[in-house]
Amino acid sequence: LASAHAYTARAKARALVLVFLALNLVMDSLASEGEAPPLSAAMRAKIERNRQRALMLRQARLATRPYPVTGEGSSKVKAPPKVTDTEGGFFLEEEEEEEDVAEKIVHPPGPVLECDYLICEECGKEFMDSYLMSHFDLATCDNCRDVEDKHKLITRTEAKQEYLLKDCDLDKREPVLKFILKKNPHNPRWGDMKLYLKLQVIKRSLEIWGSKEAIEEAKESRQDSREKMKQKKFDKKVKGKECVTSNLCSLPISKR
Repeated sequence: LASAHAYTARAKARALVLVFLALNLVMDSLASEGEAPPLSAAMRAKIERNRQRALMLRQARLATRPYPVTGEGSSKVKAPPKVTDTEGGFFLEEEEEEEDVAEKIVHPPGPVLECDYLICEECGKEFMDSYLMSHFDLATCDNCRDVEDKHKLITRTEAKQEYLLKDCDLDKREPVLKFILKKNPHNPRWGDMKLYLKLQVIKRSLEIWGSKEAIEEAKESRQDSREKMKQKKFDKKVKGKECVTSNLCSLPISKR
């Protein structure tokens, strides 16, 4: 649609050019015969309006395509039309042949950004980013990451059972331990699992219990209490069965 409007405007401009060229020829022939009448004010105003209109049409066409379409390294660039002032109130544009113009795009070098490198706690080398730094704020590079033991990910249940941590120790004690969410492998429709870094869990446990020996003693004490509770429940259950059996034995055979 835009190209159709541009074509119509160009056709009108060319028609005006032809009309006023014919008018200039007539005036030149009359001037050669000595009969050229002076231009009236209305005629001069009309010529000026036509000249301004031609200028506006040219500017509108240049505004629609201010830059040439460039390709990779070179493109066909259309040279601007040659404009000739006909002195009749309008300009005459002469179309020129298109020529290939090689155009090289030079990109300036990017700025050099200074960044603070991190020091790995394991090897002492500098690094910019790593998995442990992104997820757990632990300054350890990816080459030193021990996924089997030291930097292993453990579940929240394991952190509470093996290292005797409570929910408040994981969620409220400062600094709050970081974790990542992962789909439950047993059933994806269950809630996501929270995975903690084993190294940070052990450090938090030592802050609370003081030493590994204290943790082991607390675990043994809890295990003993758990065993006693189980034995107590078992004894209670056996005693209940004995009472039922003795009551049945005391009844006469006819009422059993």
